[in-house]
Amino acid sequence: MEQYFARSPRDFLAVATPGAGKTTFALSVAAELLGRRIVDRLIIVAPTEHLKQQWAEAAGRAGIPIDPNYSAGQGKTSAEYLGIAVTYAGVAVNPLAMRLRADRWKTLVILDEVHHAGDALSWGEGVREAFEDATRRLCLTGTPFRSDVNPIPFVTYAPGEDGIPRSVADYTYGYAEALADHVVRPVLFMAYSGQMTWRTRAGDEIAAHLGEPLTKDLTQQALRTALDPNGSWIPSVLAAADKRLAEVRRHVPDAGGLVIATDQDSARAYAKTLRSITGEAPTVVLSDEKAASKKIAAFAAGDDRWMVAVRMVSEGVDVPRLSVGVYATTTSTPLFFAQAVGRFVRSRSRGETASVFLPSVPNLLGFAAELEVARDHVLGRRVNDDGDIFAAEDALVAQANAGEAASDELTGAWEALGSEARFDRVLFDGGEFGHAGEVQVGSEEEMDFLGIPGLLDPDQMRQLLQQRQNDRARQQKARGDALEEARRRAAADSLAEVSTHEQLAVLRRELNGLVAAWHHRTGQAHGITHAALRRECGGPAAAVATAEQLRSRIERIREWAAQRKSS
Repeated sequence: MEQYFARSPRDFLAVATPGAGKTTFALSVAAELLGRRIVDRLIIVAPTEHLKQQWAEAAGRAGIPIDPNYSAGQGKTSAEYLGIAVTYAGVAVNPLAMRLRADRWKTLVILDEVHHAGDALSWGEGVREAFEDATRRLCLTGTPFRSDVNPIPFVTYAPGEDGIPRSVADYTYGYAEALADHVVRPVLFMAYSGQMTWRTRAGDEIAAHLGEPLTKDLTQQALRTALDPNGSWIPSVLAAADKRLAEVRRHVPDAGGLVIATDQDSARAYAKTLRSITGEAPTVVLSDEKAASKKIAAFAAGDDRWMVAVRMVSEGVDVPRLSVGVYATTTSTPLFFAQAVGRFVRSRSRGETASVFLPSVPNLLGFAAELEVARDHVLGRRVNDDGDIFAAEDALVAQANAGEAASDELTGAWEALGSEARFDRVLFDGGEFGHAGEVQVGSEEEMDFLGIPGLLDPDQMRQLLQQRQNDRARQQKARGDALEEARRRAAADSLAEVSTHEQLAVLRRELNGLVAAWHHRTGQAHGITHAALRRECGGPAAAVATAEQLRSRIERIREWAAQRKSS
């Protein structure tokens, strides 16, 4: 706010992490500009119908009446309104009508999630045409810009060290800063791996472990297999996520969970699975329609456990009580991942922690580890696509997946045959925590992390994760030592059960074997070694020595070997 009014710029770009309060900032700027009569009207442009309604509600609470149902065809709106809320798609339909409205009054245009306006897209072209002469333009975004390289209207670009233009923000407030200020929650990423099996178009069956080094197309095939509703991976992970939600709700009674699905069929199937796990029917949001907005609003205001939605809930949707998420979508770009995680980081009180369950896929784990890294929009190759807001993301995903094809067969028909889940690790604050070996779903080792209290500050969380990892490691070592001791005693007991002459024969063979090994190591003759052992340990020749004398010589030659190795 201070920077904005000190400079009074025509264009201002604020980049702030999801949950940091971009809406409050923009409406505060709008109220001040209206109060100073610098502007008379407000136009808010949002990516979706739901966000348009959400902006209107927030503006109403700030004392700025906004019409969220305005369409370019109606021309006028009630005199009671100080502004309108429209979508980027709505602007693209009739940019001239928007231009006439923006020119009629001194207008502030708020471009929410402005990365959705790319110059080579119809939305970007419409935005530039409609608002080129507006009095003020305030651009907002909460995540890295689009993964394509189309310049965004009203955003300044400057060459980087490599000479490639990058976006220049007027103000940046990243996740790391917001976390330090307790504005957002810390995030626990619960990663799950497991064995996947699928069939190619040629009828070949392929088995792979999710998370192991694979080509890009094999990784994508393994991920699709994991997310298949008919396999075992999704039910296991959803059950684990519900256990985590139950633990969080012990401290935060209204905490909710969100499953982000790839498509409507998967969303319905996941909802059915959740109902069988919890006994409650989750809220299912299938498309960006007015009914969907009402469902989301009802879920936000209630205390139901779960909501299942397709990608539309990943950006800008304000449900502060969301604390647990399941990333069950094949969409895997930095922008979408950051927007999805942004649904869970909005802080209400200190100590709340978000938990996001995700597949152990290298790029997703990389995004999780780099959550605090700020990014700019980098220009290069242009993408011309007039599709939906995810078109450029999907095109790049498809290109990446096709980049390292293991065989042409994988690009055709595909059928998931089976999947199983294993707890892999927890990622938190740049560190990784887990247990040695594969951890079974439903085991005590998994519950070490699922059962973490729902209210902990970052330092407490880090200490507890480390403590549980160390405690389990000590328990595993103690169990290993106990098993080794039991094995040794069993061997001694079995030796005691045989006759005396059999015991002596076993001990002589062991001693002779060690003497032979000593010969190979030192070159010392067998007889000299036996004589040296007799001098140090006492007793007659091995052929007539007692069991105790033979054991003493065995222990002594082992000591020699250990001393020689250490020296």
